[in-house]
Amino acid sequence: MKMTPMAVVVGSLMLLAAIVFMVVYMPWATRVEEPSEILRPRSDVEARGRALYIANGCVYCHSQSIRTIDWGLGAERIAQAGDYILDQPILLGSARTGPDLSQEGGEHPDDWHIAHFTNPRYTRTLSIMPAVAYLGQQNLEDLTAYVQGLGLKQADRRMQRQRFWKQEAIRAYEAGPVANVEWLHATVPEGWRNLPNPYPTSEAGLARGHKLYQDFCLGCHGPVGDGMGPAQPYLYPPPLNFTILKDRGISGGILYYQIMNGITGTAMPYFKKELESEKIWDVGNYVAVYFINQSDANTEPRGIDAANEP
Repeated sequence: MKMTPMAVVVGSLMLLAAIVFMVVYMPWATRVEEPSEILRPRSDVEARGRALYIANGCVYCHSQSIRTIDWGLGAERIAQAGDYILDQPILLGSARTGPDLSQEGGEHPDDWHIAHFTNPRYTRTLSIMPAVAYLGQQNLEDLTAYVQGLGLKQADRRMQRQRFWKQEAIRAYEAGPVANVEWLHATVPEGWRNLPNPYPTSEAGLARGHKLYQDFCLGCHGPVGDGMGPAQPYLYPPPLNFTILKDRGISGGILYYQIMNGITGTAMPYFKKELESEKIWDVGNYVAVYFINQSDANTEPRGIDAANEP
Protein backbone atom coordinates (compact mmCIF):
# COMPACT_ATOMS: atom_id res chain seq x y z
CA MET A 1 0.00 0.00 0.00
CA LYS A 2 1.35 3.41 -0.98
CA MET A 3 1.16 6.41 1.36
CA THR A 4 -1.08 8.53 -0.83
CA PRO A 5 -3.06 11.62 0.27
CA MET A 6 -6.23 9.52 0.12
CA ALA A 7 -4.72 6.84 2.40
CA VAL A 8 -3.65 9.51 4.91
CA VAL A 9 -7.13 11.07 4.95
CA VAL A 10 -8.99 7.76 5.20
CA GLY A 11 -6.60 6.41 7.83
CA SER A 12 -6.88 9.58 9.90
CA LEU A 13 -10.69 9.47 9.75
CA MET A 14 -10.70 5.80 10.79
CA LEU A 15 -8.38 6.56 13.70
CA LEU A 16 -10.58 9.49 14.75
CA ALA A 17 -13.69 7.32 14.51
CA ALA A 18 -12.07 4.66 16.72
CA ILE A 19 -11.12 7.27 19.30
CA VAL A 20 -14.63 8.79 19.31
CA PHE A 21 -16.13 5.31 19.61
CA MET A 22 -13.98 4.37 22.61
CA VAL A 23 -13.85 7.71 24.40
CA VAL A 24 -17.30 9.16 23.66
CA TYR A 25 -19.75 6.49 22.53
CA MET A 26 -18.74 3.60 24.79
CA PRO A 27 -18.89 5.62 28.04
CA TRP A 28 -22.28 7.01 26.93
CA ALA A 29 -23.65 3.60 25.93
CA THR A 30 -22.51 1.92 29.14
CA ARG A 31 -23.39 4.80 31.47
CA VAL A 32 -24.98 3.98 34.82
CA GLU A 33 -28.22 5.74 35.69
CA GLU A 34 -29.11 3.75 38.78
CA PRO A 35 -28.20 5.70 41.96
CA SER A 36 -26.13 4.03 44.65
CA GLU A 37 -27.39 3.61 48.19
CA ILE A 38 -25.44 6.65 49.43
CA LEU A 39 -26.41 9.10 46.68
CA ARG A 40 -28.23 12.33 47.52
CA PRO A 41 -28.44 15.75 45.85
CA ARG A 42 -25.94 18.36 47.03
CA SER A 43 -27.18 21.40 48.93
CA ASP A 44 -26.74 24.91 47.52
CA VAL A 45 -23.84 25.62 49.88
CA GLU A 46 -22.17 22.33 48.90
CA ALA A 47 -22.61 23.25 45.23
CA ARG A 48 -20.90 26.60 45.84
CA GLY A 49 -18.08 24.81 47.62
CA ARG A 50 -17.75 22.37 44.73
CA ALA A 51 -17.36 25.27 42.31
CA LEU A 52 -14.55 26.63 44.49
CA TYR A 53 -12.96 23.17 44.62
CA ILE A 54 -12.93 23.06 40.81
CA ALA A 55 -11.83 26.68 40.34
CA ASN A 56 -8.86 26.28 42.68
CA GLY A 57 -7.61 23.07 41.06
CA CYS A 58 -8.08 20.82 44.09
CA VAL A 59 -8.82 17.90 41.76
CA TYR A 60 -5.26 18.05 40.44
CA CYS A 61 -3.93 16.69 43.74
CA HIS A 62 -6.95 14.92 45.32
CA SER A 63 -8.80 12.00 43.79
CA GLN A 64 -12.36 11.10 44.74
CA SER A 65 -12.48 7.41 43.93
CA ILE A 66 -11.53 4.41 46.04
CA ARG A 67 -10.76 1.39 43.85
CA THR A 68 -10.43 -2.28 44.75
CA ILE A 69 -6.63 -1.96 44.60
CA ASP A 70 -6.86 0.72 47.31
CA TRP A 71 -8.59 -1.54 49.83
CA GLY A 72 -5.45 -2.02 51.84
CA LEU A 73 -5.13 1.75 52.37
CA GLY A 74 -7.89 1.85 54.96
CA ALA A 75 -10.87 2.70 52.77
CA GLU A 76 -14.28 1.82 54.18
CA ARG A 77 -16.13 1.65 50.87
CA ILE A 78 -15.17 1.01 47.24
CA ALA A 79 -16.52 3.65 44.84
CA GLN A 80 -19.48 2.77 42.64
CA ALA A 81 -20.59 4.34 39.38
CA GLY A 82 -23.94 5.24 40.96
CA ASP A 83 -22.16 7.54 43.42
CA TYR A 84 -21.40 10.04 40.66
CA ILE A 85 -24.48 10.26 38.42
CA LEU A 86 -25.39 13.73 39.75
CA ASP A 87 -21.89 15.15 39.32
CA GLN A 88 -21.14 17.26 36.27
CA PRO A 89 -18.24 17.12 35.72
CA ILE A 90 -17.20 14.00 37.59
CA LEU A 91 -14.14 14.77 39.73
CA LEU A 92 -12.55 11.33 40.02
CA GLY A 93 -9.05 12.77 39.70
CA SER A 94 -6.01 10.82 38.64
CA ALA A 95 -3.34 12.07 41.07
CA ARG A 96 -2.96 11.59 44.79
CA THR A 97 -0.42 14.16 45.73
CA GLY A 98 -2.78 14.66 48.64
CA PRO A 99 -5.08 12.05 50.20
CA ASP A 100 -8.16 10.70 48.45
CA LEU A 101 -11.23 12.69 49.52
CA SER A 102 -14.06 10.44 48.38
CA GLN A 103 -14.97 9.63 51.99
CA GLU A 104 -13.63 12.74 53.69
CA GLY A 105 -16.97 14.05 54.94
CA GLY A 106 -17.22 13.76 58.72
CA GLU A 107 -13.64 12.61 59.25
CA HIS A 108 -12.99 15.94 61.02
CA PRO A 109 -15.22 18.66 62.49
CA ASP A 110 -15.80 21.89 60.55
CA ASP A 111 -13.33 24.00 62.55
CA TRP A 112 -10.49 21.59 61.70
CA HIS A 113 -11.15 22.18 58.00
CA ILE A 114 -11.23 25.97 58.42
CA ALA A 115 -7.82 25.82 60.13
CA HIS A 116 -6.55 23.43 57.45
CA PHE A 117 -7.66 25.60 54.54
CA THR A 118 -6.29 28.72 56.23
CA ASN A 119 -2.87 27.08 56.37
CA PRO A 120 -2.53 23.31 55.95
CA ARG A 121 0.65 23.33 58.08
CA TYR A 122 -1.50 24.31 61.07
CA THR A 123 -3.13 20.89 61.16
CA ARG A 124 -0.71 18.76 59.11
CA THR A 125 2.83 19.97 59.72
CA LEU A 126 4.30 18.14 56.72
CA SER A 127 1.56 19.11 54.25
CA ILE A 128 2.61 20.56 50.88
CA MET A 129 -0.90 21.83 50.12
CA PRO A 130 -1.05 25.57 49.38
CA ALA A 131 -2.95 27.80 51.81
CA VAL A 132 -6.24 29.21 50.52
CA ALA A 133 -6.95 31.76 53.25
CA TYR A 134 -7.20 34.38 50.47
CA LEU A 135 -10.63 32.95 49.57
CA GLY A 136 -12.17 34.63 52.62
CA GLN A 137 -14.22 33.23 55.49
CA GLN A 138 -17.49 32.68 53.61
CA ASN A 139 -15.80 30.82 50.78
CA LEU A 140 -13.84 28.71 53.26
CA GLU A 141 -17.12 27.75 54.93
CA ASP A 142 -18.64 26.84 51.55
CA LEU A 143 -15.58 24.77 50.65
CA THR A 144 -15.77 23.05 54.04
CA ALA A 145 -19.44 22.23 53.45
CA TYR A 146 -18.56 20.58 50.13
CA VAL A 147 -15.75 18.51 51.62
CA GLN A 148 -17.97 17.52 54.56
CA GLY A 149 -20.50 16.19 52.05
CA LEU A 150 -18.02 13.88 50.30
CA GLY A 151 -19.33 10.43 51.06
CA LEU A 152 -22.90 11.73 50.76
CA LYS A 153 -25.28 9.79 53.06
CA GLN A 154 -22.38 8.08 54.82
CA ALA A 155 -20.77 11.47 55.38
CA ASP A 156 -24.07 12.76 56.78
CA ARG A 157 -24.02 10.05 59.43
CA ARG A 158 -20.42 10.86 60.32
CA MET A 159 -21.26 14.56 60.53
CA GLN A 160 -24.19 13.83 62.81
CA ARG A 161 -21.81 12.03 65.15
CA GLN A 162 -19.26 14.86 64.96
CA ARG A 163 -21.89 17.46 65.85
CA PHE A 164 -23.23 15.45 68.78
CA TRP A 165 -19.78 14.94 70.32
CA LYS A 166 -18.79 18.53 69.55
CA GLN A 167 -21.51 19.72 71.93
CA GLU A 168 -20.41 17.21 74.57
CA ALA A 169 -16.76 18.31 74.22
CA ILE A 170 -17.68 22.00 74.46
CA ARG A 171 -19.82 21.35 77.54
CA ALA A 172 -16.94 19.53 79.23
CA TYR A 173 -14.39 22.20 78.30
CA GLU A 174 -16.57 25.05 79.54
CA ALA A 175 -17.10 23.24 82.85
CA GLY A 176 -13.41 23.82 83.68
CA PRO A 177 -10.12 21.92 83.47
CA VAL A 178 -10.94 19.34 86.13
CA ALA A 179 -14.31 18.43 84.61
CA ASN A 180 -12.81 18.44 81.14
CA VAL A 181 -10.05 15.99 82.06
CA GLU A 182 -12.57 13.76 83.86
CA TRP A 183 -14.75 13.72 80.73
CA LEU A 184 -11.78 12.95 78.49
CA HIS A 185 -10.77 10.05 80.71
CA ALA A 186 -14.35 8.77 80.88
CA THR A 187 -14.49 8.47 77.09
CA VAL A 188 -11.66 5.91 77.19
CA PRO A 189 -12.71 2.26 77.76
CA GLU A 190 -11.87 1.11 81.28
CA GLY A 191 -9.38 -1.51 80.15
CA TRP A 192 -7.17 1.20 78.68
CA ARG A 193 -7.27 3.55 81.67
CA ASN A 194 -5.04 1.46 83.90
CA LEU A 195 -2.73 0.20 81.17
CA PRO A 196 0.84 1.52 81.42
CA ASN A 197 3.04 2.17 78.41
CA PRO A 198 4.64 -1.24 77.80
CA TYR A 199 7.89 0.18 76.40
CA PRO A 200 10.66 1.39 78.71
CA THR A 201 11.66 5.02 78.38
CA SER A 202 14.80 5.19 76.28
CA GLU A 203 16.77 7.88 74.51
CA ALA A 204 15.89 6.38 71.14
CA GLY A 205 12.20 6.09 72.01
CA LEU A 206 12.00 9.70 73.15
CA ALA A 207 13.79 10.82 69.98
CA ARG A 208 11.25 8.95 67.88
CA GLY A 209 8.43 10.45 69.93
CA HIS A 210 9.87 13.95 69.50
CA LYS A 211 10.02 13.55 65.71
CA LEU A 212 6.47 12.19 65.57
CA TYR A 213 5.20 15.01 67.78
CA GLN A 214 6.76 17.58 65.44
CA ASP A 215 5.28 15.86 62.39
CA PHE A 216 1.74 15.26 63.63
CA CYS A 217 0.97 17.17 66.83
CA LEU A 218 2.83 20.48 66.98
CA GLY A 219 0.38 22.49 64.86
CA CYS A 220 -2.43 22.09 67.39
CA HIS A 221 -0.72 21.37 70.73
CA GLY A 222 2.22 23.73 70.25
CA PRO A 223 5.95 23.18 70.74
CA VAL A 224 5.66 23.04 74.54
CA GLY A 225 2.42 21.04 74.73
CA ASP A 226 0.27 23.89 76.06
CA GLY A 227 -2.34 23.69 73.32
CA MET A 228 -1.23 27.00 71.81
CA GLY A 229 -0.15 25.84 68.36
CA PRO A 230 -0.90 27.95 65.29
CA ALA A 231 -4.21 26.12 64.70
CA GLN A 232 -5.51 27.02 68.17
CA PRO A 233 -7.32 30.29 67.24
CA TYR A 234 -9.52 28.38 64.78
CA LEU A 235 -10.50 25.46 67.03
CA TYR A 236 -13.17 25.15 69.72
CA PRO A 237 -12.87 23.51 72.10
CA PRO A 238 -9.15 24.35 71.81
CA PRO A 239 -6.42 21.68 71.75
CA LEU A 240 -5.66 20.09 75.09
CA ASN A 241 -3.03 21.69 77.29
CA PHE A 242 -1.01 18.63 78.32
CA THR A 243 0.61 20.45 81.22
CA ILE A 244 -2.64 20.33 83.26
CA LEU A 245 -2.63 16.52 83.30
CA LYS A 246 -0.01 16.00 86.02
CA ASP A 247 -1.40 14.07 89.02
CA ARG A 248 -4.73 13.54 87.24
CA GLY A 249 -4.43 9.79 86.74
CA ILE A 250 -3.19 9.92 83.17
CA SER A 251 -1.82 6.59 81.94
CA GLY A 252 0.07 5.49 78.89
CA GLY A 253 -3.05 3.55 77.89
CA ILE A 254 -5.23 6.69 77.95
CA LEU A 255 -2.74 8.59 75.79
CA TYR A 256 -2.44 5.65 73.41
CA TYR A 257 -6.19 5.20 73.01
CA GLN A 258 -6.86 8.88 72.33
CA ILE A 259 -3.98 9.20 69.86
CA MET A 260 -5.07 5.99 68.15
CA ASN A 261 -8.81 6.69 68.06
CA GLY A 262 -8.95 10.47 68.18
CA ILE A 263 -11.61 12.40 70.09
CA THR A 264 -14.67 12.71 67.89
CA GLY A 265 -16.20 16.19 67.97
CA THR A 266 -12.87 17.86 68.59
CA ALA A 267 -10.02 18.65 66.22
CA MET A 268 -8.08 15.66 67.62
CA PRO A 269 -8.02 13.16 64.70
CA TYR A 270 -7.37 9.43 64.88
CA PHE A 271 -3.96 8.13 63.85
CA LYS A 272 -4.63 4.39 63.80
CA LYS A 273 -4.40 4.34 59.99
CA GLU A 274 -1.18 6.36 59.86
CA LEU A 275 0.98 5.26 62.81
CA GLU A 276 1.80 1.73 63.80
CA SER A 277 1.59 0.70 67.44
CA GLU A 278 5.09 1.48 68.70
CA LYS A 279 5.03 4.97 67.19
CA ILE A 280 1.82 5.76 69.07
CA TRP A 281 3.38 4.51 72.32
CA ASP A 282 6.53 6.56 71.60
CA VAL A 283 4.74 9.85 70.97
CA GLY A 284 2.52 9.23 74.00
CA ASN A 285 5.57 8.68 76.19
CA TYR A 286 7.23 11.81 74.78
CA VAL A 287 4.16 13.82 75.83
CA ALA A 288 4.14 12.14 79.24
CA VAL A 289 7.86 12.74 79.92
CA TYR A 290 8.27 16.28 78.62
CA PHE A 291 4.86 17.91 79.11
CA ILE A 292 3.17 16.02 81.94
CA ASN A 293 6.42 15.12 83.77
CA GLN A 294 4.84 11.83 84.74
CA SER A 295 5.44 8.61 82.80
CA ASP A 296 4.34 5.09 83.68
CA ALA A 297 6.48 3.47 80.98
CA ASN A 298 7.38 -0.18 81.66
CA THR A 299 5.73 -0.25 85.10
CA GLU A 300 3.40 -2.89 86.56
CA PRO A 301 1.34 -4.61 85.36
CA ARG A 302 3.78 -5.80 82.75
CA GLY A 303 4.50 -8.92 80.78
CA ILE A 304 7.59 -10.43 79.24
CA ASP A 305 9.85 -7.85 77.64
CA ALA A 306 10.18 -8.07 73.87
CA ALA A 307 13.45 -9.50 72.55
CA ASN A 308 14.73 -6.05 71.56
CA GLU A 309 14.24 -4.46 74.98
CA PRO A 310 17.47 -3.62 76.87
